[in-house]
Amino acid sequence: MQKNLVIVESPAKAKTIEKFLGKDFKVMSSYGHIRDLKKKDLGVDLAHNYKPLYEIPADKKKLVSELKSAAKDADIVWLASDEDREGEAISWHLYEALDLKNKDSKRIAFHEITKNAILNAIENPREINKDLVDAQQARRVLDRIVGFEVSPVLWKKVKPALSAGRVQSVAVRLIVEREREIQDFKTEAAYRIQAIFTKEENGTKYELKAELNKRLKTKAEALSLLEHLKETNSYQIDDIVTKPVKKSPAAPFTTSTLQQEAARKLGFSVSQTMSVAQRLYESGKITYMRTDSVNLSSLAINTSKSEIESVYGKEYSKVRQFSTKSKGAQEAHEAIRPTYMTDSKVSGSAQEQKLYDLIWKRTIASQMSDAELERTTVTIDIANEDDFKFVSTGEVLKFDGFLRVYLEDTDDEPADADEESLLPPLHLKEKLELKESTATERFTQRPPRYTEASLVRKLEELGIGRPSTYAPTISTIQNREYVEKSNIEGVSREYNILQLKKGKISDSTKTEVTGADKNKLKPTDIGIVVNDFLTESFPSILDYNFTATVEKQFDNIAEGQEEWTHLIDTFYKSFHPVVDEVMNSHTDHKIGERILGTDPKTGKQISVKIGRFGPMAQIGTQDDEEKPTFASLQKNQSLTTITLKEALKLFELPRVVGEYEGKEMQVAVGRFGPYIRHNSKFISLPKGYDPYSITEEEAIDLIEEKRKKDSEKTIQIFGEGDNEIQILNGRYGPYITFQKNNYKIPKGTEAKSLTEEQCLEIIKNTDNTTTKAKRGTKTDKKPAKATTGKKTQTAKKQTSK
Repeated sequence: MQKNLVIVESPAKAKTIEKFLGKDFKVMSSYGHIRDLKKKDLGVDLAHNYKPLYEIPADKKKLVSELKSAAKDADIVWLASDEDREGEAISWHLYEALDLKNKDSKRIAFHEITKNAILNAIENPREINKDLVDAQQARRVLDRIVGFEVSPVLWKKVKPALSAGRVQSVAVRLIVEREREIQDFKTEAAYRIQAIFTKEENGTKYELKAELNKRLKTKAEALSLLEHLKETNSYQIDDIVTKPVKKSPAAPFTTSTLQQEAARKLGFSVSQTMSVAQRLYESGKITYMRTDSVNLSSLAINTSKSEIESVYGKEYSKVRQFSTKSKGAQEAHEAIRPTYMTDSKVSGSAQEQKLYDLIWKRTIASQMSDAELERTTVTIDIANEDDFKFVSTGEVLKFDGFLRVYLEDTDDEPADADEESLLPPLHLKEKLELKESTATERFTQRPPRYTEASLVRKLEELGIGRPSTYAPTISTIQNREYVEKSNIEGVSREYNILQLKKGKISDSTKTEVTGADKNKLKPTDIGIVVNDFLTESFPSILDYNFTATVEKQFDNIAEGQEEWTHLIDTFYKSFHPVVDEVMNSHTDHKIGERILGTDPKTGKQISVKIGRFGPMAQIGTQDDEEKPTFASLQKNQSLTTITLKEALKLFELPRVVGEYEGKEMQVAVGRFGPYIRHNSKFISLPKGYDPYSITEEEAIDLIEEKRKKDSEKTIQIFGEGDNEIQILNGRYGPYITFQKNNYKIPKGTEAKSLTEEQCLEIIKNTDNTTTKAKRGTKTDKKPAKATTGKKTQTAKKQTSK
């Protein structure tokens, strides 16, 4: 029986801490929160000063019982959850749920999992900070009230099973507004004029690239200028300005900047970054990963200085103390940095190594000297031309400084100044010759769609959310299908090129692809409809300033300057009447419905709206004698942009394309895209096939191709109907499928030689194993990947407990 029980949030963290504590300490994990607001009803007692009604979820009751038993046997219970508001709340819930009120319990916190940090925390315990707990309770209660009261309004007015959230809805609004900016954007063309000049000095020929100081709006203006350049051919250097330039390193990482840079340099999603950072923190390799501070401890600064001086030299070291700009930096003792600056590399998964490398380089670079450059700007005068001049800029790196290690938002290794950025020897009033000049038609760029990282940056700029909320917010809006990561194919666009070369002007046209997007956030139709409804009905909740103000009020509560129930009371008294008013309001048409026009065949109204299964087109209304007809929108169509012609085309499906083997071939569009139906079989249409124009011959070819693939996939079939057993070739080798469940074939067994009886034996044995797992049988072994259907999922859930 141990004298000391330490309770942390995760098993990985527990494992790391156990290394630093002696045999008198037992470390257990709470696996995150052990209590939450009741799921049934609101979970908040409105009549008694908004008292939260907490419950222990069913899947945590056994764990709480084990923790309570261990706490009873210990002399001291050390509550060691993370040191942010969420962590403080977890400690408080443990204190309450484990009946530690009369027990000798202590709260300890640390922002890095090292031996010194742990021992120092134990030597300096503190009380649970109730102000931090109240700030977390305020956020949880306010978000529950918004979700609980607004969601039923969405169910009634828009579509069942929708939900709303305070921060999530504002994030969706940002993405919807950006999409509308893109749709409304009008592209303007202009001509960019570039030139290559030549000179000779001491027998060496040099080239100098330059660009006109203005862009010309029309082709006529560009042609006119090139004609002038052709006739003039008299150019001289009018001005040479050389300035020293210094570049300073970026501050060490906060949660937000880590998420942004990991997205840019490593291609990580926001949630992926946080998951990998969590593993690095729990294994003692980096400091706490939820912070909005850029501060570094004196120990980190001194060890960084020693590392820089020993590896790069004293001239590369420059001690810097960064200060946090954001008010109420709540989580914040230090920036995200390696726990040991001498460790430039760590073991772990490839993702962990890459993210650690990024953190180490950023931290080291922040304590390095400025990079020193020399920037030269050359102005070239055109004879008989006062309005236009050519300008050329070149940079020379004099001292690389921090660039030797790291540069934000570019490749880690700094590129040496290439030939294009190096200028030849030049002299004031020196004459140059024009080799060629090109006028290229360029177009104004529409606003970019948000990436996960740029959305985090925007939320941070607006003061919405905090380090712990960015990742879950972005995951939630995608899980709710209000927003999706889109891969949008661009469209071809022609652009004009005029070139003056060897005294002649040529005129040509080239083609480029524009508007392509990869992994950018785009609102779905449901997201747009829900956003528009909420923005109109609850303008205060969707207001950016309101959301940011609430965050500041949470900060005030955390600092003990405001009573949390006062915030909730003020909000609820103004919010609840609006909910009642919106719920009871009557609208003549479906929310989000868009009327496109009239069906030329029937004269009935054609509209698009959100239906039970998503966006759809409708011919007719509920008031017509005949029932309306419906058709689902295709994946590449949107309620906001679909035309009457495109909507009418949807009703051409399903269509019969012919017969094959005496049975009809029908083409239709389903939930997963267009398909052919033949003899009760479904064949998906590959990319490039149009369901409206596919021919009988093409359909037959696809059916035969599918049969060939299926025959190659099928090894054996036993029985028929509900008792049919198939042995199939899968991605990871042969497997058995029976009654919509898949079963792994034991190693060393030849799939072709299996009999029906042997297959049934494998199915029976797998089902028995799964049943044991369902009953909660403990095992140290990983669950067998015996089934890939529902049974496997159940087995995994049970054994992971």
